[in-house]
Amino acid sequence: MVYARIPSPVGDLLAVADRGALVELSFDARRALARRQKMVSEPLRELPSAFSRLRKQLAAYFAGELRDFELPLAPVGAPFEQRVWRVLQTIPYGTTTSYGAIARGLGSPNAARAVGTANGRNPVAIVIPCHRVIGSTGGLTGYGGGLARKRLLLDLESRHSGLFEPIPKP
Repeated sequence: MVYARIPSPVGDLLAVADRGALVELSFDARRALARRQKMVSEPLRELPSAFSRLRKQLAAYFAGELRDFELPLAPVGAPFEQRVWRVLQTIPYGTTTSYGAIARGLGSPNAARAVGTANGRNPVAIVIPCHRVIGSTGGLTGYGGGLARKRLLLDLESRHSGLFEPIPKP
C-alpha cells in the first residue's frame, strides 16, 4: 500500500491506495496515518506521485469545477457498509438525503441507525460523499471530519450548484 498527504481547504488529507485503487481518504492526515499503519501488516510507502489523478480531481472539486469523481475505489467494509457506500455515490452533487431515506431505499426502513453507522465508517471521505447525508429534520448530524467540515463541504456544493440553500447555523 502507498500513501500521500494531500493539502486541501478542509485540512490535510491522507490518501491510501492499494493496487492502484483508493482505499482511504481521511481527514487529519497525521492521526489517520498512524491508525492505518497499525492496521496493516506491511509498512506503508509514501508515494505522492501515485495520487496525481486524485489531487487534480480534488482541486477541481474544491474549485467547484468537478461534481463526480472518477477514480478506482476499493474501500474495505462489511457487505451492508458496501451497500450504503454504493448508495452514497449516487447522491447528486449539491443535494442531500437522510439516513432514513437511504434505509428505505435499501429496503430496510428501520435501519436508519445502521445506515448512520455505515456512513460514519466510510473510509473514502469526500469522494464517497457521506457529507451529503443529514438528519431527518434537515439539520447537520455527526460527521467523522467534524460538523464544521461537513458544513464547509455542503456550503461549497451549494454555492456551485444552486440546488439547495446552505443549512442554517444553529
